[in-house]
Amino acid sequence: MSEGIEDIRERLRRTRRVTTPWSDDDRRGISGTRLDELLEHWQNGYDWSVHERRIGELPWTTVQAGDTDLRVIHQRSADPGAPVVVLLHGWPDSVLRFERVLPLLTDVHVVVPALPGFPFAAPPTTSGMSAGRIAGIVAAALAELGYPRYTVSGGDVGGTVAELLAAEHPDRVAALHLTNTAPQRALTADPTKLPPDAAAHLRRSAQWFRTEGGYIAQQSTRPNTVAVALGDSPAGLAAWIVEKLESWSDGPAFTPDELLTWVTAYWVTGTIGTSFTTYVEPVTLPDRIDTPTVLSVFPRDTKPEPRSYAEAFLNIRDYVEHRAGGHFAAWEQPEAYADDVRRAVGLGRREET
Repeated sequence: MSEGIEDIRERLRRTRRVTTPWSDDDRRGISGTRLDELLEHWQNGYDWSVHERRIGELPWTTVQAGDTDLRVIHQRSADPGAPVVVLLHGWPDSVLRFERVLPLLTDVHVVVPALPGFPFAAPPTTSGMSAGRIAGIVAAALAELGYPRYTVSGGDVGGTVAELLAAEHPDRVAALHLTNTAPQRALTADPTKLPPDAAAHLRRSAQWFRTEGGYIAQQSTRPNTVAVALGDSPAGLAAWIVEKLESWSDGPAFTPDELLTWVTAYWVTGTIGTSFTTYVEPVTLPDRIDTPTVLSVFPRDTKPEPRSYAEAFLNIRDYVEHRAGGHFAAWEQPEAYADDVRRAVGLGRREET
């Protein structure tokens, strides 16, 4: 991938910065000053090879899942009979979301799929890669690995895939651990059928979609257009992704190197356009999923949910409110995240006894 890094540096040298009347107002997107700092470091101080080497040393394997190759990080426990945990990332991140959690889960078998279309995944061979189809691919890969029963953890896109996986394979998914319910539910839920605090959450969510969700409209309706801009400009890609990484997290969750590693992962793999697939392809969620579920709520997530709202769709057995953390909780609060994963593993075990 060294050619890709040289390409980044050459493009950064020729970046044409466009100012706006709001360039230093971070309520209007990433500020010009912040972006300039990151672009300067990306061009002259950042060393991708260090991070590429570390990522490459993770226990990667490729699994044949029907007609699709699924690349996964497969961290085996020393105990062959240990429980199995599946970690599902979201957007605009990758398997790197769970890099800090992996050392905390050595007592279980861990599988972290690089979801199709995202960084480090095998190149997609077909179109139509909806969240439902991804759930089927993950299920097939886990069967190929010899895991008939497992706990699934995720948020964002990964949370939607987790819900669908549990709905379609209730005999395989022992428990769920989620940081949010599938966001598509907020678009179809009937507030008149919900408790007052759940209906209030729907109103807050609607406000969030109006003020913060412009990227969803663009990526779901005009993915080809935005993919050209982001795929051709490192500065544009950094602005698009870093804005989300910083505004959706709790405090300074990323160093400049960490931000640029997450962005560079998209650039060198050429996956920003294909990562839009779950925004474009329709998904149908069941009205309710009965799999026992642990819901972790982090205060600086985009739309923290009250228990009553989640209980309308999921079998919530444990609702854990944390004092710190945001949308990328597995990265921001890895110990808390790992503890809640273990809550879900224990919940699944109790259900089976």
